[in-house]
Amino acid sequence: MNNGERREERRTAAPALDFRPGRGNMNSRAMVQKPKDMKKTIGRLLRYLGRSRYVLLSLLVIMLLVTAADLCGPLLQGKAIDAIEPVYRNAATGEILFDYDKNDPVWGDIEVKTTFEVHFTAGNYVGRSGKTAGLVPYLVAMGVLFLCSSLLSYFQGTISAKLSQQTVYNLRSDLFHKISRLPISYTDTHRHGDLMSRMTNDAENVSNAISQSITALFSGVITLVGAFSMMLILSPVMTLVALVTIPLSIFVSAKLGKFMRKYFIRQQRLLGSLNGTVEEMVTSYETGVAYGKEGDAVNVFSGISGELRDCAVKARVWGSIMGPVMNFIGNLQYVLIAATGGALILFSGTSTVSIGNIQSMLSYSKKFTHPINQIANQYSTILTALAGAERIFEIMDSPDEIDEGTLEVSPAEIKGDIQFSKVQFHYVEGEPVLCGLDLTVKAGQKIAIVGATGSGKTTVVNLLTRFYEVVDGNITVDGMDIRQLPKRTLRRSIAIVLQDTVLFHDTIRANIKYSRPDATDAEMEAAAAHAKADRFIDRLPDGYDTVLAEGGSNLSRGQRQLLAIARAVLADPKILILDEATSSVDTRTEMHIQQAMLALMKNRTSLVIAHRLSTIRDADVIVVVKDGVIAESGSHEVLLQQGGEYAKLYRNQFAGIAT
Repeated sequence: MNNGERREERRTAAPALDFRPGRGNMNSRAMVQKPKDMKKTIGRLLRYLGRSRYVLLSLLVIMLLVTAADLCGPLLQGKAIDAIEPVYRNAATGEILFDYDKNDPVWGDIEVKTTFEVHFTAGNYVGRSGKTAGLVPYLVAMGVLFLCSSLLSYFQGTISAKLSQQTVYNLRSDLFHKISRLPISYTDTHRHGDLMSRMTNDAENVSNAISQSITALFSGVITLVGAFSMMLILSPVMTLVALVTIPLSIFVSAKLGKFMRKYFIRQQRLLGSLNGTVEEMVTSYETGVAYGKEGDAVNVFSGISGELRDCAVKARVWGSIMGPVMNFIGNLQYVLIAATGGALILFSGTSTVSIGNIQSMLSYSKKFTHPINQIANQYSTILTALAGAERIFEIMDSPDEIDEGTLEVSPAEIKGDIQFSKVQFHYVEGEPVLCGLDLTVKAGQKIAIVGATGSGKTTVVNLLTRFYEVVDGNITVDGMDIRQLPKRTLRRSIAIVLQDTVLFHDTIRANIKYSRPDATDAEMEAAAAHAKADRFIDRLPDGYDTVLAEGGSNLSRGQRQLLAIARAVLADPKILILDEATSSVDTRTEMHIQQAMLALMKNRTSLVIAHRLSTIRDADVIVVVKDGVIAESGSHEVLLQQGGEYAKLYRNQFAGIAT
């Protein structure tokens, strides 16, 4: 079917965003942000994580071990500091003034203090030595602990990567399967580049968030609980002081997060729009060059790219602010704990808290605030991932293509009798395209459908193949309502040759066999010969194994059309649909193809959508569609004699007037 005509018939049906010149300002309603359900999105992502429950469980166990080892470190450091037992001596005489191990009471004696003062003023000092025998076990324990922690961290990174890739694999698979089940109307009204962006960029952002942030979130919670418990054991007073900064942290992160989120959502939408624009410009490159629109194309791209740049800068700046602010709050907490610990030693003595305890508390305070800071630093990544996940789930939540067919009929049983009965259809409510169309096609007939652009010719075929569903009336094949036929059965009994040829980046062999993968090479070559495609294929260096570029761009348009016809020949359909199948070939090749088409259409029901009326003179019946109904029908000669719509089209065309 002619894509241009399809768009013309569809008119303004659910238009996708259009950023071409003169199509409006992209800063307007298209980019207005709407609130999203973050809780629901997180829940759905967690269900995807749950599919890899054993990997997730392994990751949790390793994170528990890593966090436990991490939490034991400060405690051992404090014990190691306290294990150093200082002994104070008179610098001149070597006399022991205080032995920390014996807790010599003379430490508090005024005579000793006087001795210190004397030696200080005399330029001497009190000599200090220590007993370090108790330090060695703690050093060994810390060495073993840090080694085990490093090994576990390695395994944690490996498992985290596996979890993220497996999750995104499932997400991409579900998205691709969903796209394969979407109705044609969905892909007709959404930019293809944006759909591809959701499959690639958005899914990759989810992968990055899982690999980078999942451990930060899980281990952060465990670390918070563990560090808080250890702080309570060491010193409830310093713990209470540490908690003073927590409400401030929550308030700041909540306010900044709410402000930042809109930029990350908009950033993902702009990225999708940019991909859509690039895809549109690449596919329509020849047209743009032909009309000298290279400069306009650059301006359009630059405009969207500039919007994305500005939005990304704002998102990154605000995302970067979160980390420094949270670090400042963490450092404030560090200072408060150090000051409180010093005050406790000065005013309460060593019996309440030791130097080692203060060191442990300072380390635990860092570990207590680190998860909050870490999550804050990851906030931009998390927001980007959630915005991407929401866009992916938007497609997944779209309704599937309807297929209520239950009749058990094989394609081989289809004969090809077609009946349209009072069919009504519109792409946009209130703008009818077909208005009670009636059409009867007998098995084996060749029916040509003609009419002005936008009259509904292509819509007839769209409804027959169930690319769209009728609004009212019904269509039958062999007396069976096509809504009762499984779509797979219906479409396998139909072969379509479009004016806009579709070829894949694969070999010529694979492209022809696309309609029947189980066909033999002999059948495939016979189909190519039938379509007159074998002549140019044999001249290619690799013959049927020649790999086509994307869209078959390394072939001429005529050669691409011949391959599409060969594909239809190989399908051996009961119903054949031709949409100006020879429009891209030269007159001589067209003559050969017309002969091949006559043989192909023999004993098959054929619907030919024609603009060049000279190609349909031998049709059994020619129907003229006007204003959504059949205006007239009959053979070429009869319709010319009637002098109606067909005669006008014929005379205008051969008079050189565009219809």
